[in-house]
Amino acid sequence: MRMNKFSQKLLLFLLSLAGGLLIYVGCVEPQERQTSLPEVKDRIVLMTYGGWAGHDPKVITDTIADWLREHGAQVIISDDLEVYTDDSLMATVDLIIQNITMGSLTRLQSEGLLAAIKNGAGIAGCHGGIGDSFRDNPDYQFVIGGQWVAHPGGEIDFEVNITNDSDPVCAGIEDFKIHTEQYYMHIDPNVKVLATTTYSGEHGDWFAGAVMPVVWKKYYGKGRVFYTSLGHARHDFDIPEAWEILTRGIRWASASKYGQQENWVEAVYKRD
Repeated sequence: MRMNKFSQKLLLFLLSLAGGLLIYVGCVEPQERQTSLPEVKDRIVLMTYGGWAGHDPKVITDTIADWLREHGAQVIISDDLEVYTDDSLMATVDLIIQNITMGSLTRLQSEGLLAAIKNGAGIAGCHGGIGDSFRDNPDYQFVIGGQWVAHPGGEIDFEVNITNDSDPVCAGIEDFKIHTEQYYMHIDPNVKVLATTTYSGEHGDWFAGAVMPVVWKKYYGKGRVFYTSLGHARHDFDIPEAWEILTRGIRWASASKYGQQENWVEAVYKRD
C-alpha cells in the first residue's frame, strides 16, 4: 500500500507517541534509566573464603562462583590466604571476591592484597565477608570503607532504601524489605552511598532514626571497591533486589583495570 507524505508523517507521529506511552507505563525502560555496566566475561576472578563458619562462607562463595562462570568469568577459589602473597597471580587478577568474617592476615598477606587493589584489581563482597574481616588490621578497613560494629536485634525485619538510583548499580531498583542482620557500621565519609537503612529504635533508643549505609562504592588507588552489608545467609539473596545489587556491584568492580575512574567523592559532613 502506497502512502502520501501526510499519511507517512501521521504514521511516524503515532509510532513515536506509542513509544512514549510504552516508556511511561514501564514497558520500555527510558535510555537514561538503563544500566550501563561492564560484563564479567573473561575476567579473572580470585575468590577467597573462610573465617567464621556461621556465615556459610563456602556456600555463598559457590553461589557467586556459579553465577560468574555462567557469565564467562575465569574463577579461582582458595581457602588459603597465602594466595595473597602470590605476586604473579595477584598481578593478573581483575577482581577479588572475599568471604572471610573475622580471621587475620599476616603482614605479607596484607601487603599483597592491598597492593593488588591499589594497582587496579577490584574487590567486592558482602556482609562480614569483607565488612568484618581482619578486625586487627586498620589498613585493610581503610580499603573497604567501613567496619561492622553491631547488628542490634540479630536477624530482624527492616527496609532497604535506594538513595542513588542514577547509579547503574541501583538504577530501576525499588526500596525493599528483608529479614536479616541490620548491620551498624563505622563508615568512611567519602564512600558513594547507594542504599541505606533506618533504625527504628526498637533495639536501642539511643540510635533511633539513625540512617546507615547498606550499599556503597569507593576506590582504593586504582581499585574499585564494592560492598553490600546484606548476606548474613545464602537465603538473603533469594530477595531479587539484593541479588541484583550484588551482581551489578561485582560487574562494576570487575572493570577497575579497564573502565575510566569515576569522580564522585562527596563528603557527608558540610559546613552550614
